[in-house]
Amino acid sequence: MSEATMADVIDVEIAESKSAQAMTPALQQQPQRAVVSTTPSDLLRIAVEGGADIDKLERLMELQQRWEANEARKAFVVAMAAFKREPVEIYKRKEVGYKTKDGDFVGYKHAELSDVTDAIAPAMARHGLSFDWDIHQGNGSITVDCVVTHVMGHSKKVTMTGAPDTSGKKNAIQQTASTITYLQRYTLLAATGMSTKGEDDDAGGVDDQPGDQGTSSANARATGKPSEPQFYDQKKFDANKETWREMVKSGRKTAAAMIQFIESKGAKLSADQQNTIDSWAHEND
Repeated sequence: MSEATMADVIDVEIAESKSAQAMTPALQQQPQRAVVSTTPSDLLRIAVEGGADIDKLERLMELQQRWEANEARKAFVVAMAAFKREPVEIYKRKEVGYKTKDGDFVGYKHAELSDVTDAIAPAMARHGLSFDWDIHQGNGSITVDCVVTHVMGHSKKVTMTGAPDTSGKKNAIQQTASTITYLQRYTLLAATGMSTKGEDDDAGGVDDQPGDQGTSSANARATGKPSEPQFYDQKKFDANKETWREMVKSGRKTAAAMIQFIESKGAKLSADQQNTIDSWAHEND
């Protein structure tokens, strides 16, 4: 067997080097191919030009619709993210309550529907977003759908249902209108992920409601001494409880809704008073 000499190795290396140099210009002369993204619309156009049958065209049209819907969804997400970066502030301007003789306000504030829409609508429009409501009535309740829509067609819906607002001395139309406005406000806030400044408790919270509690708090500030909790006057409770009892027994209000309704007009109910109202709901059991 013959052995390779150093000269043979050098000759091979030189030959390989020359071969690589000869190939390099050829590789450099090959054109760079651009990456082309083909959409379902392109495929549909090509199929039409190629005389494809109806079955293939229908499948391509369905594919095109799914693709457009997905693109619209992505655009909606981008638009909502941009909208959330807007410095939108919704202030509670509506006062509900009264002022004491010392000038202290006893009550609460909440944002009206116009406060919400005036703050949100311009910012949404800047990002191709809009909103509207669908209203449905039936079985003694009112349902409001808030639909937020992007210009590309994707939408998001939030639904809330409530009974007509029978508080105060409203007529039937006013009861319906009050509930609709309330539901419009809260569905829009939910659909956009927005909130009002501070805790909005106009749905029936008791901490800031007008009544004996507020007066007691004012007295505590004046004297510097902690006050005893003030509950709903028992004489007033006894005078009205038969009327309230019939409303709960007839199903016009649940026990929880009745408690919330009473406390929204006065001081907090005591535990015994709440238990009495709750017992009415079980009289027909």
